[in-house]
Amino acid sequence: MAEGQNSIYRGRRVVLNELKLDEVAEKFKTKTPLANKVRGSLRCSGPRLKRCLLGCVPVLSWVPHYSIRECGLGDLVSGLSVGIMHLPQGMAYALLAAVPPVFGLYSSFYPILVYFLFGTSRHISMGSYAVLCVMIGGVTERLAPDSKFLLYNTTNGSAVDLLSLEAERVRIAAAVTFLCGIFQILLGLVRFGFMVTYLSEPLIRGYTTAVAIHVIVSQLKHVFGISPHRHHGPLSLLWTFSEVCYLLPNTNICTLVVSAVSMMTLIAVKELNALSRKLPFPIPAELLAVILATVATWQFRLDTQYGLEVVGSIPSGLQPPVLPPMSVFKEVLGDAFSLSVVGYSIAISMGQIFALKYGYQLDSNQELLALGLSNLVGGVFQCFAVSCSMSRSLVQENAGGKTQMASLVSSLVVLVILLKAGELFQQLPKAMLAAVIFVNLQGMLKQVTDIPMLWRTSRVDMLVWVVTLISTILLNADLGLVAAVAFSLLTVIFRTQLPQYSILGRVHGTNIYKPVEEYRKVEQVPGIVIFRSSATLYFANADMYADALAEKSGVFSKPRENQANEKLNREQASVNGHEMEMQCETDGKHQLTGEDSIPDSTLLHTIILDLSPVNFLDTVGVKTLTNIQREYGKAGVEVLLSGCQNCVVEALERGGFFVEMVTKAQLFSSVHDAVLHKSG
Repeated sequence: MAEGQNSIYRGRRVVLNELKLDEVAEKFKTKTPLANKVRGSLRCSGPRLKRCLLGCVPVLSWVPHYSIRECGLGDLVSGLSVGIMHLPQGMAYALLAAVPPVFGLYSSFYPILVYFLFGTSRHISMGSYAVLCVMIGGVTERLAPDSKFLLYNTTNGSAVDLLSLEAERVRIAAAVTFLCGIFQILLGLVRFGFMVTYLSEPLIRGYTTAVAIHVIVSQLKHVFGISPHRHHGPLSLLWTFSEVCYLLPNTNICTLVVSAVSMMTLIAVKELNALSRKLPFPIPAELLAVILATVATWQFRLDTQYGLEVVGSIPSGLQPPVLPPMSVFKEVLGDAFSLSVVGYSIAISMGQIFALKYGYQLDSNQELLALGLSNLVGGVFQCFAVSCSMSRSLVQENAGGKTQMASLVSSLVVLVILLKAGELFQQLPKAMLAAVIFVNLQGMLKQVTDIPMLWRTSRVDMLVWVVTLISTILLNADLGLVAAVAFSLLTVIFRTQLPQYSILGRVHGTNIYKPVEEYRKVEQVPGIVIFRSSATLYFANADMYADALAEKSGVFSKPRENQANEKLNREQASVNGHEMEMQCETDGKHQLTGEDSIPDSTLLHTIILDLSPVNFLDTVGVKTLTNIQREYGKAGVEVLLSGCQNCVVEALERGGFFVEMVTKAQLFSSVHDAVLHKSG
């Protein structure tokens, strides 16, 4: 027999109402004043200062204990692997942000160093991320469209001033990144890391799938070598896709061939990495494809002879720090806030996966500060907003990375590329970078398989997933996120507005109470109705709570005599052939048997409201309970409350529920205490 199976539970104690419980448990009469709490939080000491410093700069807590023997080789190999991935991904995602590719490399260097100092996750890889880049690209192309930088002349008509256009878009991307960092730091300082709880997993996965579709459509022009206009606002994705379809007859064959060959090569190497477990580290598919595409373009002059679009000039060295233009801030406030929330939610979600897997603590508020500082510093050095990359993080983990020292190594690899090797990739085709983006979005697109799984497990979550996908596709990334969060919160409100109301009965021979409509061998206590709602009680469902109680109890729906006769017949049928035994000590000693359990009066004399599911009460909820107490009292039915949490009791006190005729003696710790009180 399994341990604990058919074990017998016996207990004897005094029946406790709220007054007796306060006395027995010696409840504190006063609470710590707010002023004392503030003074305590501001008090400084040596150990507290040390904890604060180590909490704000986590690298100081683990670097002194870093073991080169245990972690050195794994961090070195994973750092080199991830650093190599930063080259093609950083340059490719810069295209999504509508800035020159070299700024993607900057974004793979400065923010990573900052996160190394302030982050608490040991495994995630910070840097460029497709979702954020496409959001930034929407901002840069909206505020700096090609039409604002047209040059007119008498011979060739008009042309775009590319140098001015790119410079302006870099300034806008840096400004929105800087402001995004400010938002994240402010949210971290006010301990707002919990906000990610409002972004459920179905919402995040539906959102990232929709953004992946946006990314794919935006990169079709590089795959086919065409030049559609970039549309903005609602339905922009559909307009862009329709224009791409219209321009397909103008496809550059060379560009299409390079794209197809690059994608097939990348997919083949990635599948080889997935199947082969004997490799010490994965084959750098992106780097090999980038090198081969660059060499082929240079050798066969594909750019000049066949019109293949290439990356172009990549300056060597680092950019000096420049404060972003403040004048742009007012135009990108909403975009920056959306970036801050999306970037943080993605980073913390991935970080929590690794923290649970390897058993270490992740500080959500410190992560918010670390990400904010990364974007703040990145904005000063003309980077675009960064977050955690799933593909790079998995490579960092699978290659043996154990700490953020791997990120430091990867940033040094990017530094070497920036200082020495950047100019070698000037002939890199943009079609190759588009292929890198397409292949790396496979995982996001495969999230569509969530729909049948959610259909089986939770159809509300499935609805959130689908609505998030559709709203983001139709309304763009920023408005789509707002609509998705609003819909997700509405589902919570609807579920609290439509709770399940139940009448409870006692499981024979126990002190356990279950809904009578769900269990056969559950008996209602004669003369007592035990009522429970599955949701908390507040303004949105207070009227429904009162109506359901009136319907379930039948106090106001039929004469008392008919109610008593029906109830007596039902109770006698349910207890026929059974003997009820209840043992409890009341004021020292009390025992209740089956004969005693049936009161002399079979009329409904007591209603017990089980408030154990209620975790807060607003003023409307308090007034509802007050009205129930008064109206049922006039009808000769006493109302008792049970299972009240401390916050509910305090809300009742503040709301004036307790008067001379209603005291804490009518509040009980459990349903069983209330039943014994009325049955004794």
